[in-house]
Amino acid sequence: MNLTPRFARLLATISAAAMTATTSAAAPEPVTPSSILAAAPADDWMAINPHDLLVIDLAGGGRVVIQLADVFAPVHVANMRKLAAAHWYDGLAIERVQDNYVVQWGDPDGKKPLPGEIVKAPPAEYDRAAGGLAFTPLPYPDTFAKAVGLSGGLPVGEADGRAWLTHCYGMVGVGRDLNPDTGTGAELYAVIGTPPRALDRNIAVVGRVLVGMDILAALPRGTAEMGFYADPKQRLAIARVRLASDLPPTEQPHAQVLRDTSATFAAWIQAKANRQDTFFVRPAGALDICNALPPIKGAARVGM
Repeated sequence: MNLTPRFARLLATISAAAMTATTSAAAPEPVTPSSILAAAPADDWMAINPHDLLVIDLAGGGRVVIQLADVFAPVHVANMRKLAAAHWYDGLAIERVQDNYVVQWGDPDGKKPLPGEIVKAPPAEYDRAAGGLAFTPLPYPDTFAKAVGLSGGLPVGEADGRAWLTHCYGMVGVGRDLNPDTGTGAELYAVIGTPPRALDRNIAVVGRVLVGMDILAALPRGTAEMGFYADPKQRLAIARVRLASDLPPTEQPHAQVLRDTSATFAAWIQAKANRQDTFFVRPAGALDICNALPPIKGAARVGM
């Protein structure tokens, strides 16, 4: 079809206007947890003090970094710092990997004498007074607590004036014998499965794994009772355990956690509970505390 120049110009103008209208009417990109984190200002990230990072170097080169939580278990964490300073953990091993439950490490034979300066019978630091604790609540119900939220980047339950760290994936607890034993911090475990929240308020929880969960969760499962390794040769040796602050600067990990008091965290929680990503058909409108642990960045291994 032959068009006059005037008509061709008019058609081009209409087409351009239609294109502009279509572009303007297009739905905006959905807000997602990832997009919120990408836009987070630097001040919304909190650097973790190297004195609060326990660094476990495994035989073969793997590294696990744990954020310590002495606000909740001060005596147990003080023991752990002393054990690390005394190099007591060096040469121990990961001895138990129970599927959908925990990875546990310590002295498999129970024969290594503990340093004299640690507290051999700590108090039962399974919960603490809620008063005076910085607490960012989640607006969603919980099965095991009257309220749940975050404190210093760690998951917390509250009820009847008491507060405690919850057994979420990656949280670290103190192994102990039957009550009234409370453990010393010489034997530790990390949750690698469905959160065993029934353990809350029954064991001292001392921190959260920031780096190395990919290593711990992928370890071969033990075949003996409770996931212990039947053959001692299966145990993974621990080469060295130190506080990050005691390592040379070139070997220190540097970790940042999203502040749970920040506007970014509030928006991130809202987005996680009400997903608008194109994959989701029906947003949950709720969020479990163990899916609300603040993101970590910058905790890659340095040196060595």
